[in-house]
Amino acid sequence: MPPAPQEPAPPREDSGNRFIDTSSGRDDGLNKCPRCGSTEIEYALGAKALVCSHCRHTWNEQNAEKLFGLDSSIAELQGHTLASGTADVREDLTMVTLKCQGCGAEVVINAEQSVQARCHWCRQTLSLNTQIPNGAVPDALLPFQLTREDAIARIEEFAGRRRTFAQRRFKEEFVPENVMGVYIPYLVVDGNMHAVLTGDGEVTTREYTVTVGSGDNKRQETRYDADVYSVQRAFDLLVDDLTVESAERFDARDNSAATNNILNAVQPYDVENAVVYNSHYLKNFTSERRDLNVRDVDHLVEEKFLSIARAKVQPTVRRYDRGVRWTGEGVAVRGTRWVSVYVPVWLYSYAESASGDSLVHYIAVNARTGTTMGSIPVSHPRIFAAACAGGTIAGIVGLVVGLLGFFA
Repeated sequence: MPPAPQEPAPPREDSGNRFIDTSSGRDDGLNKCPRCGSTEIEYALGAKALVCSHCRHTWNEQNAEKLFGLDSSIAELQGHTLASGTADVREDLTMVTLKCQGCGAEVVINAEQSVQARCHWCRQTLSLNTQIPNGAVPDALLPFQLTREDAIARIEEFAGRRRTFAQRRFKEEFVPENVMGVYIPYLVVDGNMHAVLTGDGEVTTREYTVTVGSGDNKRQETRYDADVYSVQRAFDLLVDDLTVESAERFDARDNSAATNNILNAVQPYDVENAVVYNSHYLKNFTSERRDLNVRDVDHLVEEKFLSIARAKVQPTVRRYDRGVRWTGEGVAVRGTRWVSVYVPVWLYSYAESASGDSLVHYIAVNARTGTTMGSIPVSHPRIFAAACAGGTIAGIVGLVVGLLGFFA
């Protein structure tokens, strides 16, 4: 008999923060087929659903936003609302012991490496279903939609358009079959805030040309007269589903060792369609573990809030044709809501050289939309040769034009 639909636990208050329990409520470590109870389940890309290997039943978990009330009005947010999957990472809880409800055996899972294990006695699949406070389990995830074959085709097309200037070694060793399906952890933030921006705006009143210098330095310059106005904008701002990296390895601010910024370039993700976390979605894919807490990215989120405020105000200052120089700006955050979500990426990586300290180039494919972005190692001699060839051609064209003018 199928289990009854899970009911979310009521939110609780603690130190001014509001917490929402997004755990499955299945403390036995078993994600079972709702039809037959089997734990032999995997995510089938063809069916875009979980499939039971025993009875072939297909299904998907419920929409996380609707189930846990994460789609409530952003304008009503006050203080910080935290889903349980955003709890602080604790390094001392990486080894977790699960008791198999099939035979009673105790199985240890290293939460840094996997969220599943098989009972060594009865072979049932045990999973981390509850959000233990170590950052291993998110609140929700977006299942893969794009097949591996589709991703390979997109990566081949992307790399093919850039092969002219690519390093010879990259072209020889390019193996798109090495594409990996990876779940990347993100923190998704909603924000209710009030923004204030002050500055000076200029409106052109006259444009004219003057002659400056003398002799060989004599030249014409364009001058402007403008009226300067004091400008202030104050408005309420609601931000929905702002995504922030929560794995330090893929932090887009640090590209000294790898071209991590491409993960941002394949956004956005339809996180409003994320489903309740079920570890069986991760079968046949790899996943990164969240290792950044809310407070680690809080300043970055405020910077993004401010950037959104600047963009929001632009349509209101178009009359200042000489632009506006903002001298004071800030956002007063009234309330936020944080959720931990896994998003799917097809990822191809390539080390620029054989040494271990070389730059790693990534080509990423958004496994929901197919958006592709990446970087490849370029050959500087090839670029230099192309530039020289271009200069030579430009010189020849200039010479021909000059001769034609002379004979005319």
